[in-house]
Amino acid sequence: MITKLNVASIYVLDKEEALDFYVNKLGLEKGNDVRQGDYRWLTVRVSGKPDTEINLEEPGPPLHDEATAAQIRELITKGALGGLVFITPDARALYETLKARGVTDFTQEPTEHFYGTDMGVRDPFGNAIRILQQGKVPEGATA
Repeated sequence: MITKLNVASIYVLDKEEALDFYVNKLGLEKGNDVRQGDYRWLTVRVSGKPDTEINLEEPGPPLHDEATAAQIRELITKGALGGLVFITPDARALYETLKARGVTDFTQEPTEHFYGTDMGVRDPFGNAIRILQQGKVPEGATA
């Protein structure tokens, strides 16, 4: 029986740039930063929530040969790989905070939907990020 998600991975092109974005722009905290030879296990997580981490993974050895890594890098920059969804208590306030921190690649400003308010942004590499302020879904509503 599975009881929780521990780590999810997102591909990035540069771990230091990713760490800067996810910590200094989005406001996450650094999790693990462990080196084993040339490999670096680097994670971020929601502040104060150590149970689930996001592994910032660069395509390449030891996980991929160069041909595969090149294909993954191309998909990252196209925004074609999976993304992340975060929850916030106030999407509009967070939007203003992110703009003040220098985030510019918004794909959607905070927008009201039947399920709440959400917005879209891309990390420096093209990965999609959704940030949701959950609302009360009307009874009987369907997507």
